Amino acid sequence: MNSIRLILVSWVIALVSVASGAPVERTWMVDGTERHALISVPDKHVGGRCPLVFVFHGHGGTMRHAARTLSVEKLWPEALAVYPQGLPTPGAITDPEGTRPGWQKTLGDQGDRDLKFVDAMVATLMKEYPVDASRVFATGHSNGGAFTYLLWAERPALFAAFAPSSGMLGRGARFPTEPRPVLHIAGRNDELVKFEWQEKAIALDLRINRCSKDGVPWPKGGKEAMIHYSKVNAPVITWIHQGGHRYPDGAMNAVVAFFKSYDLINGK
Repeated sequence: MNSIRLILVSWVIALVSVASGAPVERTWMVDGTERHALISVPDKHVGGRCPLVFVFHGHGGTMRHAARTLSVEKLWPEALAVYPQGLPTPGAITDPEGTRPGWQKTLGDQGDRDLKFVDAMVATLMKEYPVDASRVFATGHSNGGAFTYLLWAERPALFAAFAPSSGMLGRGARFPTEPRPVLHIAGRNDELVKFEWQEKAIALDLRINRCSKDGVPWPKGGKEAMIHYSKVNAPVITWIHQGGHRYPDGAMNAVVAFFKSYDLINGK
């Protein structure tokens, strides 16, 4: 009897969580491996359709920490926010044994398990919720930022814009070829992904997106944000802070403002 009560209480809590937009866990089976993500479903949809935002944690992180600290739904209540959980992955800089969770670094790495996971999530969520297919976005920190770049290179048709933080393409990954708006967050004193490395990533972004080398202040992002305008409607915005390898306070506000500005059909 107690076990039945426990099941009923858990079921009621899950229903209340979904109704309130609080993140709830979902499971996918991908190539025989159980994959997990927290999703926050919006209570209302502007124009009947909702944007879809993926947030990828860094190496060693968790979906729960990402959902707690990078809460897209608090800043964009109309968005369907997804916080996927990585699997044990060798780190390029730390954790060479691969005991901590992370994301694949190149096409073919780890059997493309994470690209397939994203494909599965997109297919399910577009089927179950009124997702606006022209407003699907990805952001992530560190290894999650590198995976965000990989999604730009390997899944550009799915996404309208990208916002990597403290990340760059993994060694051996092929460069993106289709211009997409990008907001790159970087710390000048990053002790893991050196700022000079990220400057090279930003230079690549500017070249792919045919942007001006000189940026001007971007009012939507506060004093840290500079925008480089593009000849193909795919600007590059940089949000440079003075800290180290962290996701800085206020950066998610800039990311949400950035995502709100773009879609696959109309651009800015």
